[in-house]
Amino acid sequence: MQHKFEFEYEELADITLLSIEDKELLEAAQKATQNAYAPYSNFLVGAAARLSNNSIAIGANQESASFPVGVCAERALLNSVGSQFPDLSITTMAISYQPIGKDANEPISPCGMCRQSLLDFENRYGAPIKIILSGMKGRVMVLKTASHLLPFGFDGAILK
Repeated sequence: MQHKFEFEYEELADITLLSIEDKELLEAAQKATQNAYAPYSNFLVGAAARLSNNSIAIGANQESASFPVGVCAERALLNSVGSQFPDLSITTMAISYQPIGKDANEPISPCGMCRQSLLDFENRYGAPIKIILSGMKGRVMVLKTASHLLPFGFDGAILK
């Protein structure tokens, strides 16, 4: 038996075509790249989340000389929100990046560990997280749910 997995996403020419709220969130993610600590990769990533109370939280990647010890911007943000605001879900997350000495003209997509963490957060709160992906300029991609980033993601149901 064959199956097919498909999803739709929106692609915009640039940030100006986003709603006011989503533009504000993406700008917060772009600004959050300034908080990144990436002396080894020189790849600064910022993430911003709009919480269910309409407030915005940010995260940035934090590297370590022992590479596996570092944390991506998305997971830094998710862990912070889950710890500080356990009763609030995330409605939308924007992710951006700025590599030192290079342009950031294309959307960035989360790594596999971050995709799993996003799926875990959606499952924890039973609500989709809209995802906005962009660089510092250029195209913007908008996905309706983080689950589209990780088909066949591990949802933990087998552990119960």
